[in-house]
Amino acid sequence: MTQPAAEEYQPDPRRWGALWITLTAGFMGLLDVSIVAVALPSMERSLGGSAAGVQWVVSGYALTFGLVLVAAGRLGDAWGRRRMFLLSMAGFVLTSALCGAAPSLAWLVVGRLVQGMAAGMIGPQNSGLIQDLFRGPERGRAFGMFGASVGLSTAVGPVLGGVLLGIFSGPDGWRWIFFVNVPIGIVVLALAPRLLPGPAAIGAASSPRQRLDLLGTALLGAGVLAIMLPLLEPDRFGELWWLLVVAIALFVGFVRWEARLVRVGDRAPLLDMRLLTETPGYASGAALGMTYFVGFSGIWMVLALFFQSGLGFSPLYSGLAVTPFAVGSAISAFAGGSLVVRWGRRLTVFGLVGVAVGLVGAAFALADGTTHAAWLAAVPLLVAGIGGGLVITPNITLTLDAVPVRMAGAAGGALQTGQRIGSAVGTALLAGVYYSALGAGPPRPGTAVFAAMLCAVLFVLVACGIGGYELLRAGPGGRGTTRRAEHEVITE
Repeated sequence: MTQPAAEEYQPDPRRWGALWITLTAGFMGLLDVSIVAVALPSMERSLGGSAAGVQWVVSGYALTFGLVLVAAGRLGDAWGRRRMFLLSMAGFVLTSALCGAAPSLAWLVVGRLVQGMAAGMIGPQNSGLIQDLFRGPERGRAFGMFGASVGLSTAVGPVLGGVLLGIFSGPDGWRWIFFVNVPIGIVVLALAPRLLPGPAAIGAASSPRQRLDLLGTALLGAGVLAIMLPLLEPDRFGELWWLLVVAIALFVGFVRWEARLVRVGDRAPLLDMRLLTETPGYASGAALGMTYFVGFSGIWMVLALFFQSGLGFSPLYSGLAVTPFAVGSAISAFAGGSLVVRWGRRLTVFGLVGVAVGLVGAAFALADGTTHAAWLAAVPLLVAGIGGGLVITPNITLTLDAVPVRMAGAAGGALQTGQRIGSAVGTALLAGVYYSALGAGPPRPGTAVFAAMLCAVLFVLVACGIGGYELLRAGPGGRGTTRRAEHEVITE
């Protein structure tokens, strides 16, 4: 690590407007991961598909979303974030319209695959633009808003999905979950060229082939595909488990190739491994985020199954039943962006403890297995939501704060890739635990949701252990932050 002379920083007067535009787009992309879950039964009835086929409306989106994150971040670093943002946002709007108008399940799944790719290309541009446009305390606030949008999009997805299905009732009401993206996306596309900064200067390389790490992109993409496919097809895990071994081999090959590119220096690597070894807090923050998302993302599928299939709630009431978590997240997420500057990693540890306590309380409340369970779980879910808002926002801020600007897109993409893998693991694992505990005889939804929620708590506690370990490494009085000198960068 070196510290070159401080570069001159002139704040862009449009930076806050640019942030709101990109956060709106990123929120829409992440919202479409969870908002669709409550509409799956409606889609199955409307399109006449099987339950396994309809599940790919969620799984396919998550798969392609995770596949493109790192490569899209690297393209934004190399070709300009505004260009990548406009391209991916236009694709997201178009595919949203196509998904809403899909005449069959096959067309809907194909549309969701392409829509997930477009959404995955949007995400890394957010973190990269924050690194470009903000410095000092403003960067902490901006990352706080970014983290809040990530946490809230997942938490409020089931609520908004239920509300939309309540407003647009009927067999085709689910289509409005996709159509609602179109007018919002058109507004974003109209404002983005005026507010986003122009493309940054591209490095000395003379052609895209020289600048981009095509082999690294292929190795990482294949590895992510190999690890996510068996997780997104839990019913076929016995047939596909060998892909996990292939994924390990591909990731090892990816790491070795990226290290070679750094040694040779003839082109920029897709993901500089020095982010993990020389950037304070990045490795531990990425591990904490991925582990937390296993428990955090998995509970939404479980709660949707419990309330709709177990208790017979409508999608609207199922969404309203988890509103306390969303409210708690909204209250604390924005506060977390400012508190993290003072409290550092201690804030995420405190938040993780709150999530664990809240989920344990909710597990015991929901184990009642009656229609009163939603009321009994309201306060524990509120506590868990408040804790969750103090985890995602500060962790993103702490993890990316020390990342050099030139690596911001790839680093943000890698962080989100870990979160998507965690989400896939959590959704498959917790749903599997729920169905296993449900029993082959008379359904026991209370027992099933209790077992799945406690499984989620275990992963939250592991994430808490990672945060605690980082605090211990910081020593007495340390906060476990990743703050660095403003212009400290990894050497070329």
